Amino acid sequence: VALLFSGGVDSCVLALILKKLGVKFKCYTASLKHETFQESHDESWSIKSAKLLKLNLEIVHTSLDEYKDILKETLNIIEDNNVTKASVGASFLMCCRKARSEGFKVIFSGIGSEELFAGYNRHLNSYELNEECLSGFRKLYERDLYRDDTVTMSANLELRTPFLDTNLINFSLSIPPELKIKDNINKFILRHCAVTMGLPEELAFRKKMAAQYGSNFDKALTKLSKQEGLSKSGFLKNLYDKGNARLGILWSTGKDSCLA
Repeated sequence: VALLFSGGVDSCVLALILKKLGVKFKCYTASLKHETFQESHDESWSIKSAKLLKLNLEIVHTSLDEYKDILKETLNIIEDNNVTKASVGASFLMCCRKARSEGFKVIFSGIGSEELFAGYNRHLNSYELNEECLSGFRKLYERDLYRDDTVTMSANLELRTPFLDTNLINFSLSIPPELKIKDNINKFILRHCAVTMGLPEELAFRKKMAAQYGSNFDKALTKLSKQEGLSKSGFLKNLYDKGNARLGILWSTGKDSCLA
């Protein structure tokens, strides 16, 4: 199987579990190179993590010129021109296509960990932390999962999301907030567990960087937009401006189709 990898605690934990289970897998990280950008955060951390954990890693590179075409393809696949969805989706699409070209049929993702263990900055000041986590889960399909599912389907891959296991979700929503955030460190309980599993503290307590920033894709989008004198949202609207996708429904007047 393939593993979407950033060198962060979520993907490192999945890698450790896959190793423990004796699963043969390969890690993929997307990164954009340009002479005006520093090496991407995800690339440098992925290489470091893979070396320490003895993982099979491939960095999937793209250039600024190629990135515009990848963005356009991504927008048509996800049927959305949202700035965050576009940048994250493009990085995911690159890894998925590379994995499929090398014969993989399944790819693992760490999506859901932020909601399970309170990984976002907004969680730090939340009055009812587990209610906030639950609210995040309810929005996950619209915000992330539809995008990820369409991208993997377009690459002829099956997406697997271990952190979205129902039993794990139910259990995580009962974990006391003080175990999720401690000394202003989010996802504390997961980071602690990762260390007990053998992950070096340097990796376990690495500060999160969202995929669009860690891959340099947001920087590239900003640069492409400025070249055309547009905002990022305006640039993406020029690439994809079809509005919401029209949907059909198979209708029988029964309770299932009425609910749909």
